[in-house]
Amino acid sequence: MKPNKLSGTGVAVITPFTAVGEVDHAALRAIIHFLVDSGIDFLVALGTTGESVTLTEAEKKAVFATFVATVNGKVPLVMGLGGNNTQALVSEFSTIDTRGFDAILSVTPYYNRPSQEGLFRHYMALDAVSPLPLIMYNVPGRTGVNMTAATTLRIAAAAVNIIGVKDASGDLVQGKQIITACPKDFLVLSGDDETAIQLTLLGGAGVISVAAGGFPKTFSEGINAARIKDEQSANRINAQLLPAIELLFQEGNPSGIKAVSKQIGLCSDEVRLPLVKASDELYAELKPFVEKLP
Repeated sequence: MKPNKLSGTGVAVITPFTAVGEVDHAALRAIIHFLVDSGIDFLVALGTTGESVTLTEAEKKAVFATFVATVNGKVPLVMGLGGNNTQALVSEFSTIDTRGFDAILSVTPYYNRPSQEGLFRHYMALDAVSPLPLIMYNVPGRTGVNMTAATTLRIAAAAVNIIGVKDASGDLVQGKQIITACPKDFLVLSGDDETAIQLTLLGGAGVISVAAGGFPKTFSEGINAARIKDEQSANRINAQLLPAIELLFQEGNPSGIKAVSKQIGLCSDEVRLPLVKASDELYAELKPFVEKLP
């Protein structure tokens, strides 16, 4: 697979639930169709936004199957598969059914707070067994550790199957350091919606976005403008999106984007504890953006 298949605007897709808390596969199919029809470039199944940590193994397999059957090759698919037990994750990489997927997205180990050397060895262990091209995911706000530009570049130079990084640090200096020094085909994707368009203007390949799940056309337009270095259009769209993005994360993710998805009519706003649904106040604040941003 060519890495540029995973450029542009990708969406970290929510996992919708019914009123009784079961995975709503009919709603998931509707969400996938909505995003593909809106021109999204690729989709991520069961990333953080998909509430993967509160799904059972059987539920995860069923969700992956729904993605594969519904997308049916229309856009590339990325499988979220991470953990903080390297040995267990190596075993999972070696046995999981990846048919229908184009790549794996794997988050830096959380809670353990490994050193930079530990991060290097973790990803090299995954690189050795990965059945698909692998994208690293650096999200220090959730994991408690930042994978530095130096470590990212060290892995990029040494790995065989690792093709990029989703950098959700929000640090444009760090992102630029990676973009400037990484191998030619190495993907630098933003994982931070607030700075995604700016990172793409700096030479990034695009984004894996939460907000694009609710405002796919607007976000895609912003990323596309940034990719062709149309700074005026990119900055204008970024200014339109920033207030909505701030609201989306105000009460946690994916509570905010599920509130938007409910207002659009795609699914319920149910989440699994310890997350809770967005407040009525947040619904009211999001409504004007839902009405004006496609």
